[in-house]
Amino acid sequence: MLRSSPASPPDAGRTNQASRLLLAAVFAASVLGANLANAAGPQPAEEPVWKELETPTPPSFNPAQLIDIDMGPNVALRYGVDPSAVTIGADGVIRYVVVASSANASAALYEGIRCSTGEVKTYARFNDGKWDLAKSPEWRSLFNSSGSRHSLALARQGACDNSSPAQSVGDMVQAMKAPRSGMAH
Repeated sequence: MLRSSPASPPDAGRTNQASRLLLAAVFAASVLGANLANAAGPQPAEEPVWKELETPTPPSFNPAQLIDIDMGPNVALRYGVDPSAVTIGADGVIRYVVVASSANASAALYEGIRCSTGEVKTYARFNDGKWDLAKSPEWRSLFNSSGSRHSLALARQGACDNSSPAQSVGDMVQAMKAPRSGMAH
């Protein structure tokens, strides 16, 4: 049995022992917590916030090399995409020029599709031999607008592989030449 020295109070031994036990318990809890966190595996990283790249200048296009978008039998206009004007951006947006034509007229649009969200945006319209940029282009659903039926058809025929963009422009062009239905939302 330890005796208290006259210089220390009689409960000093118990206080030091309690402090050591408390420190040991805190240490054990922190080690246990760290081990449990490691055993659970890496914590999921926060999803990065998507940011659209700056839209490039609308490209030139050649109506003679359009690949048709299959719009079905009940559509009066013919739609086609110039494969040389298609890009897939690092932001996942597929940008393209689509030409709508009838027997008497034609019009072109510079658009982008986000496969991950099922949206389309019109960046510019081709009028009188030049591009007119949209004043404040907005993303809109591929599924809720008759004005984007051609974009939905394009997404389904090769631009999108379900909710991802095509792997490459070449893959997209090849899929468009042999259409299939592949976009599910």
